[in-house]
Amino acid sequence: MKRSNINSQRVKINFLHLLATGLVLLYAQTAVIAQGIQMYGFTRNYTGVLLNDANEYSIVQNTLDLDLTHSRDRISIKANPYLYHYSDAQVEIDLREVYMDVYFDKIDLRIGKQQIIWGKANGVFITDIVSPKDLREFLLPDFDEIRMGVTAVKADYYMGNHTFEVVWLPVFTPTRMPGEGSIWRPSMDFPVESEFDYSRQEVKGALENSELFAKYSAITPAIDFEIMVGYAWDDDPTMHIRKTIDPQTMQPASLTVIPRHHRLGIGGGSFSSTLGPFVVRGEGAYYTGKYFNTADPTVTHAVVKKDYLHYLLGVDYTLWEINLSGQFIQQAILKYDAPIEQDEFENTATFLARRDFLRETLTVELFTYIGLNNNDALIRPRMYYDLADGFELLLGANLFTGDKGRFGQFRNNDMVYFKVKYSF
Repeated sequence: MKRSNINSQRVKINFLHLLATGLVLLYAQTAVIAQGIQMYGFTRNYTGVLLNDANEYSIVQNTLDLDLTHSRDRISIKANPYLYHYSDAQVEIDLREVYMDVYFDKIDLRIGKQQIIWGKANGVFITDIVSPKDLREFLLPDFDEIRMGVTAVKADYYMGNHTFEVVWLPVFTPTRMPGEGSIWRPSMDFPVESEFDYSRQEVKGALENSELFAKYSAITPAIDFEIMVGYAWDDDPTMHIRKTIDPQTMQPASLTVIPRHHRLGIGGGSFSSTLGPFVVRGEGAYYTGKYFNTADPTVTHAVVKKDYLHYLLGVDYTLWEINLSGQFIQQAILKYDAPIEQDEFENTATFLARRDFLRETLTVELFTYIGLNNNDALIRPRMYYDLADGFELLLGANLFTGDKGRFGQFRNNDMVYFKVKYSF
């Protein structure tokens, strides 16, 4: 069969798939209304174009996102199914959340797949680590879509303005990384030929491999704060590198990369307070058992274990109706050794400026990540316009500067994008 006929058949199959999905959702809507279930959601087209000579598409995505809720007496349920349809006819259907809430006099229980949001940071994950991240598009999607749902049991105990929260995750969910061939796959440049061994990456589902977190939070007239601890797996695998050393040059002759997840002990907290016209925010976490890669050619497995500190300080202020926000973020490796590939102190800053116009129907925003170690940045101007009730247009750009670093590695991925979104 000719390739054109094969592609035509694939298009027909995927069209029928989408049509069947639409009919199922239409039937579901009728059914849920009859059962007293409330349904909200949105549809969206998201088209991005790279600013290269060929003006290739970075993404063409159609989205259907539904939020189904139902409550009765002391119990409520929620399901958040979503569908992504891409330009290559791929369809992704999944559940971001599906859980049950049970309410008692002073205790709430939430059981099922859920997103758990902690901390005070904007655009940065420090104590907000219970839910892993979907980084298939780097940091570009909304955080509601970056933050993945996890199967968990969460209990909240309320005592006035004080809340005690405990979260148990029976199974581990790792970060979703870009696949091979993706323009967002991080660069991993090895000096010699290498191969990957994924045999030790999986964390098997077992009671001993579960994760546990706890948080105490309080709201007072002077300050809002949280204190958290956790015993968890590192969501991002450590790239263990097994080296074969050339005895004459003492340099690696070949490499085997072995991704592995490791246990972490975590303690930290966050706060926010108002000082006159300013809102001051802070957040920090101390990690024990974090592994780092080393460039020492004589080390067989090329990793070392160190304690690690990650924190930020931020200030929010409104000037001439412009909402301004700045953050300084530092990641510090304690008892640092020179062969470690990552810098002892990795410094990042963020800046946000946002203003509404036309009776809050038009929003203009600029958000920037700035890598202070490598002089790289991600600059994100965007503009929202509410054309009608629930109907939103968004025009934006993602611009990368620098030659290396977290943002500079994507210097060829500058793009403009357009989103059309209808919420119901």
